[in-house]
Amino acid sequence: MFVTLAELIANARADLRCLDAETAMNELQETGGTIIDVREPLELETSPAPQSLNIPRGILEMKVMDIVTDADHPLYLHCATGGRATLAAEQLQRLGYTNVTVITCPVEVVRRHQESQASK
Repeated sequence: MFVTLAELIANARADLRCLDAETAMNELQETGGTIIDVREPLELETSPAPQSLNIPRGILEMKVMDIVTDADHPLYLHCATGGRATLAAEQLQRLGYTNVTVITCPVEVVRRHQESQASK
């Protein structure tokens, strides 16, 4: 029997740390973590998230270890709606990253909270 994408994401989230954008941005101020946007570059053109590091979901496993070399460094993942970020976070944990959080809201909300934090 097949599993739907919604079920796959829900099952993955059960084992992941998930936060809303406001909580994640406040926590980032304390942890010095890195926000990773797993959307494709074309998506960034129409809806940028300027304080995020873009590593598209399709190449995440191939690139992340060159960029984030500390397995315990706080990582906060987001995408357009939270689905790809959830699946990406699951993969990062499989790679050995121990401090991975999914921001589970639309990218527009993430951007709004990034802008709010930057203006403080």
